[in-house]
Amino acid sequence: MGEKLIGFTAGTFDMFHIGHLNLLKNAKSRCDYLIVGVNSDQLVEEYKKKKAVVPLDERMEIIRAIRYVDEVMRIDSLDKVVSWKKKHYDLLFIGDDWKGNPRWIKTEEEMQKYGVKVVYLPHTEGTTSTLLREKLVEY
Repeated sequence: MGEKLIGFTAGTFDMFHIGHLNLLKNAKSRCDYLIVGVNSDQLVEEYKKKKAVVPLDERMEIIRAIRYVDEVMRIDSLDKVVSWKKKHYDLLFIGDDWKGNPRWIKTEEEMQKYGVKVVYLPHTEGTTSTLLREKLVEY
């Protein structure tokens, strides 16, 4: 038997919803061991220009409780090389709604240098954290 195939994905996972679950389930089906990074509150504010509704510790605990997840880590940088240097993974999973995005084209090129394949998984249409945020405002 060969070595374990290690997968990695990261996100904010604020107001956890079915799209998040589908991403984790699909990612786990393609690897033996799945590491999930959860973006820190500071990182979320830096790149999304808004605060997470659910605090980091709670978001990490939610992710940790999901059966498809083998390990959880805090993420303080969008640079995937930073996370790879901490946890040498083989596959990097992201939703296919990012395919063709300049940032992800660059990420693919960078990760290829480390032997990491970027795998685009089907994006779940419908529920998003942004949509949930808008619904909360309506109430």
